[in-house]
Amino acid sequence: MNSITQNFKSKLFAGIAILLPLYLTFIVIKFVFVSLEEISEPLLNKLGLDIPGLGIMLTMILIYILGLLMTNFLGRKIFNLGENIVKKVPIVNIIYTTLKQITDTFTKDSNDTFKGAIYIQYPRRGLWTMAFISGESESKEGIAYYHVFVPTTPNPTSGFFLVIPQSDSIATDMSVEEGLKTIISGGLLAPEKNPLP
Repeated sequence: MNSITQNFKSKLFAGIAILLPLYLTFIVIKFVFVSLEEISEPLLNKLGLDIPGLGIMLTMILIYILGLLMTNFLGRKIFNLGENIVKKVPIVNIIYTTLKQITDTFTKDSNDTFKGAIYIQYPRRGLWTMAFISGESESKEGIAYYHVFVPTTPNPTSGFFLVIPQSDSIATDMSVEEGLKTIISGGLLAPEKNPLP
């Protein structure tokens, strides 16, 4: 009887493990599409247009135009002015800053930000953690150093800046994107083999 119950539980959890990610993906996609439609709905209603999918296309065009405006000097100045006002509002500034940091992590090209992913011994010898190379320097004695960012899990937008000798690091053989996925997943998406001694 006990083995039947355990077998039922294991099959039930296996089914949940398959269904849950699919269901959550559906919910997110549905939310995005409904939100995009609702943004353009007032404008489409005024124009008397009721074509399925037109709201999504119109919203995507508006977002693209907004991106164009933000990449020129005047648009950036206007945005910075508005952002400074938002940052002065209590509570709102905390929410906005946190969400902006997370968004920047996923939308900015991480290859431009970091030069590679490495393993270093931190916070003490014998414990290995992943770090991202943000720069390099050399001491007066000619010792090569890495400037590294050690992100926290699961939010890689916060972490620590360290300067370490290059000889104290080991290459991960991962791209920056793969390294970020490993950090965000808390190690669940880490490769099965690593180059650590």
